[in-house]
Amino acid sequence: MTSAVPSAVATALEDVDPELRAALLACWTDVSNAGGAVGFVPPVTEDDVVPALDALLTRVAQGRERVVVLRVDGELAGWAVLSLSVSPLRRHWATVLRVQVHPARQGQGLGRALMTGVHDAARSLGLEMLHLTVRGGYGLEGFYAGLGYQEFGRMPGAIRVAPGDDREEVHLFARL
Repeated sequence: MTSAVPSAVATALEDVDPELRAALLACWTDVSNAGGAVGFVPPVTEDDVVPALDALLTRVAQGRERVVVLRVDGELAGWAVLSLSVSPLRRHWATVLRVQVHPARQGQGLGRALMTGVHDAARSLGLEMLHLTVRGGYGLEGFYAGLGYQEFGRMPGAIRVAPGDDREEVHLFARL
C-alpha cells in the first residue's frame, strides 16, 4: 500500500521477524519518551515496553491483530495495530491501537500516510468501520476528524497520566 508521501509505504503484516521486532520496540520506546499517547507515561525503557510488545506480537501470531508498518526509504517510520474482533457480531469492524510515528519523522505528513495504510489494510480484510480512542488534552481529535473520524463519546478521568492528572478517553469511529 503506497501513501501520498513519496517513498512512504504502509504494509499490514501477519508476522514480525526479530529485526522488525527490535525496530518496533525502539520506536514505541522513543514515542513514549517523547510524550506520545501510546500506552505508557515517560520515562520508559525498552525493558518496560517489552512485555506489552511481546503480548501484542502473540496476538498477531494468533491472527487476532495485524501490525501496519510505515517505512520511508525502507526504514521503519511508524506503525499501528488493527485489533480484530473475535465476536461474530463485530467482525465487520476493528479497533486501531498504538498509532505512532517516530519523533524524528513527525511533521512530514506520515501520520496521515500511516492511517491511510491502516484504512487500506482494513478494507482488504473486508472491514467496514474502525474505532479508536485518543487521550484527551493532546488535540488529536482534529487530526482524526480530518481522516473522517467522528467522536461518539468521552469517558472523563479514564486515563491517569500522573497523580492528580486524569485525562478523558475520547472514542472515535470512521466508516470505510
